Amino acid sequence: MPTPTLPGLVAVATPGVLTGSRTAREVFDAALRARGLLGSLVLTHDAEEFRAASTTAARTGEFLLLTGDDTPADQLLAHLPDPGTSVVRVDLDARDPDPSRRVRRHVRWRGTAGLRFAVDDWYFARTSPAARHDYGPDPDQYAHLRLPDPDVHGPGPHPVAVLVHGGYWRSRWENDTLQAAATDLTARGFATWNLEYRRPDRHGWDATTGDVAAGYAALADLADLADLADPAGPLDVARTVTLGHSAGGQLVTRLTADLPARGKPALTVSLAGCLDLHSIHARALSEHAVAGALGGTPQELPDVYAASSPIARLPLGAPVAVVCCRGDDPDLLDASRRFADAARAAGEQVHVVEEDGDHFSVVDPSSRVWAGVVELLTPLLRDDVRG
Repeated sequence: MPTPTLPGLVAVATPGVLTGSRTAREVFDAALRARGLLGSLVLTHDAEEFRAASTTAARTGEFLLLTGDDTPADQLLAHLPDPGTSVVRVDLDARDPDPSRRVRRHVRWRGTAGLRFAVDDWYFARTSPAARHDYGPDPDQYAHLRLPDPDVHGPGPHPVAVLVHGGYWRSRWENDTLQAAATDLTARGFATWNLEYRRPDRHGWDATTGDVAAGYAALADLADLADLADPAGPLDVARTVTLGHSAGGQLVTRLTADLPARGKPALTVSLAGCLDLHSIHARALSEHAVAGALGGTPQELPDVYAASSPIARLPLGAPVAVVCCRGDDPDLLDASRRFADAARAAGEQVHVVEEDGDHFSVVDPSSRVWAGVVELLTPLLRDDVRG
């Protein structure tokens, strides 16, 4: 059944884009069904058709804009009223980010599956809106804060879940990939801090690691929440847990290793994380993604790898959870298992959650493995538990 409180979602393609693509329409329709939505995908053939279709779509509110070149959205939609409706821009192939004022989210370079991510982003922006907080001047230096419903969970203070997305450290993957997980944790009583950061393919490795540390530290500035007109109350940073998916698993684990003892999270959770950078590089995962991110090979940058590879940073000096699925890339699964064994040998408090599933099951609230993650985190919802 469609969600009754939401309007139908309209996706409009610029002339010639997706013409004849039955697959794209199937992906779009499946994404709508998964969220209980109604919607339509409008393919246009000339400028007049596009102008008419986008004008109609704008009357429904934010819509998806599917494009096939580098023309900025503000130029494509110059015929709409100003100020006008925002869009989620979707480019299936490689594109630089579109800084247009009208673009709220640019889903790019994710292939036809980008339609599914765009539908989800539109859905969560309406059903679980987040407040954006910048921790630096770059457009990628921000986090989305969601607070629990005070009528359900009281005024706080709330435990905090910091989420760090993956994508093999590449800029086309953003924090929208963790919106479902953030929304689920917020509904359970966690304040969630879904972190975005500069990725090394555009800014270098030091910017990435520095941003994760700065984004985490920015929580202290929000602990009082005195400047927010939100009744949900303060954050309890003593009950902070970090969760990192894929490359984000490497980033949160390295963060824990870098932090002083008093600043470490109560629990660090690797969700299908990249936990052994040397083996992941040696096995050339995702077309040598590690060397691309760090800026060279282990032979060229031994100190960078030693500082960055989670398995090389043991012991972390804090509890850690290793979450993985047997249907994931076998080399990622192997790295998770070897990291867990090494952490135990180093005297760490280690929790392991291993289930059937794939690389994205670990961030899917409907999955069995996610239920195991929730079980690990539930004790932090008690206000007598401190890190």
